[in-house]
Amino acid sequence: MTDPQMVLTERVQQALANAFGPEHADADPLIRPSQFADFQANVAMSLGKRLRRSPREVAEALAAELSDFPGTVEVSGPGFLNITLDDSWIASGAAGMLADPRTGVGTTMPPQTVVIDYSAPNAAKEMHVGHLRTTIVGDSLARIHEHLGNTVIRQNHLGDWGTPFGMLIEHLLDIGEETAVAQLEAGMGTEFYQAARRKFDDDEAFKLRSRVRVTTLQSGDPDTIRLWHVFMDATVRYFNKVYSMLGVTLTDADIAGESMYNPMLEKTCDDLESSGVAVMSEGALCVFPPGFTGSDDKPLPLIVRKSDGGYGYASTDMAAIRYRVHDLKSDRILYVVGADQALHFRMVFAAARLAGWLPDTVSAEHVQIGMMLGKDGRRFKTRSGESIKLTELLQEAVDRASAVIADRGYDDETRDEIAHAVGMGAVKYADLSISHDSEYVFDFDRMLSLTGNTAPYLQYAQARIRSIFRRGGVDPATATGPIVLGHPAERALALQLLDFGAVVAKTAELNEPHRLCAFIYATATAFTAFFEGCPVLKEGVDAETRASRLALCALTLRVLESGLDLLGVPVPERM
Repeated sequence: MTDPQMVLTERVQQALANAFGPEHADADPLIRPSQFADFQANVAMSLGKRLRRSPREVAEALAAELSDFPGTVEVSGPGFLNITLDDSWIASGAAGMLADPRTGVGTTMPPQTVVIDYSAPNAAKEMHVGHLRTTIVGDSLARIHEHLGNTVIRQNHLGDWGTPFGMLIEHLLDIGEETAVAQLEAGMGTEFYQAARRKFDDDEAFKLRSRVRVTTLQSGDPDTIRLWHVFMDATVRYFNKVYSMLGVTLTDADIAGESMYNPMLEKTCDDLESSGVAVMSEGALCVFPPGFTGSDDKPLPLIVRKSDGGYGYASTDMAAIRYRVHDLKSDRILYVVGADQALHFRMVFAAARLAGWLPDTVSAEHVQIGMMLGKDGRRFKTRSGESIKLTELLQEAVDRASAVIADRGYDDETRDEIAHAVGMGAVKYADLSISHDSEYVFDFDRMLSLTGNTAPYLQYAQARIRSIFRRGGVDPATATGPIVLGHPAERALALQLLDFGAVVAKTAELNEPHRLCAFIYATATAFTAFFEGCPVLKEGVDAETRASRLALCALTLRVLESGLDLLGVPVPERM
C-alpha cells in the first residue's frame, strides 16, 4: 500500500482503538493534506466531546500511540495532529510504485459488474455537441472501472425505434436506398430527418404512407425490417466514424437501442399492472412512486403505457433496468445522461425498486451531464441557432491544434498525428476536468492553451519527460533508482505521486473524472517545479542523484500516461 492517506487512516484508527477502546477503531480520523505538515488529523476535536475530555488531551494520547510512526507527529492548537512523513518512507513508497506493474492502482475486491449507459445518440438525427459530453464522460468511467478489475458492460442506448421511423423509411424509399445510405453515412442525418418531416407535414399521401409503415414496422413485416436495417446500418457506420475520431471504446457489440427492448414492453406493463405497482389513470397505465408530487401537490405519475396504447421512454427504461439487473447481473448501473432527465430517472429508479426489479444490493446512479455553453453563456449552437455538427467541431479542434504546432519542423504525417492527439485531447480533457453535472463554456483558445489545466499542458509535460530520456540515452523502463529525496521539489513530487491509486479508486467510487484530472494536473505542476529545481542530466550531477531523479521522471511519466489513458486522452511522444 503506497497511499499515505490510507496508511495514516489505518494507523490512526489503530491508535484510537489502543487509546480509547476497540469501539473507536472504525472512526474517521479526518485526515487531510495540511499547509503546516504533510497531513493533519482532526479526529480529536469531535472525539473529545464524546469522551468528555479536552481535544488536546485526546490528541496527545493519540500522538503517544503513534510514537513509532515513520515520521513526526505533533499536537497543534486545540487538538490537531500534524503529521510529517519521513523522506525515506516516501522514497520507499515511490520505489514500490515504480516496481509495481499497476503503478500503485489496486483492484476492486470483490470485482463488480458495472453497466454503463452512455452516448445514446438518436438514430433519426445526426450526432451533435449535445452527445459529446455523455460520450466522453461515459467512456472515461468505462476505462477506469475496467482498469480496477470490474466487468464493464457498455450500453449504447440508441434512439432507433418509434413513430418517426415510418416517415424516415418512406423518405428513404422516395430518394432511393443508395442516395439515402450515402447521406446517412456522410452525417447528414439531420437534413434527412428534416426533409422527411417537411413531407410529413405538407403531403397527406406521404403522411398516410408513413403511418401505415409504422404499423408494418411494429408488426415485424420482413421488408420493412430490412429497410429499417438499411437505415440503421448506414447511421451506425457514421456514428462509428465519430467514435473512431474521438478514440472512444464503443463498438457495434455495445449497441442496446430502444428496438432491443420493444419485444419486452408489453410484458413489462402487464407485470407492473398485475402486481399492483402500476394502475390505470385517465386511460394511461401509471406508476405513482411515493414522494413525487407535481406543482398541484398531486402524486406525479410515471406513465409506462400511454392512453393511446403507445409506449414511451419510461416503458423502455423500466424494461432496460429489469434486463440489466436480471440478465446482465449488474452490481452498479450508471446512466450518463443529461441533467435535465434527473426527475425522470429518480422516478424510474423508485418505480423499479417498488416493483422489486431493482434490489437494494444493486446501485442505480444517474451521472448527470451539464449543458455545454458557448462563450456568450448560452447553449452552444451555430449563429443560425442550429446545433453544431460534432464532426465539424472535432475537425476544427484538429485544425487549430495543427496550427499550434505548425512551426516545429515535423513532417506532414507526424504533424497530423500530433495534431489529432492534441485536438482530441484538448476537447476531451476540457470536458472531463469540469464536474460532469456543471455547465461549462466551450472555448478553443482556452482548451488548446499550453499553460494551465489543459490537455496540451499535460501532454507537453509527458513529452518533456520523454525528451529527458532521449537526451540521456536511457530507456524509461530501465530507470529503477534507488530513489533518494534531497531537494524539497523531489520530495513534493514523490509525495504527490503516492496518491495515484487512491485517486483512481475514488474517481470510480464517485463517478467523478474531474478528480483524476485535478490529480494529473497537480502531478504535472509538481514535475514542473522538480524539472526547474532539480537538474537530471546536467554536468556535475553525481551518479546516485542522476539515477534517483531519472527514476522519479520514469514514475511521473507512467502516472501521467496511465492517468491520461484512463481518461481517454491520447499522449503523443513528441510535441
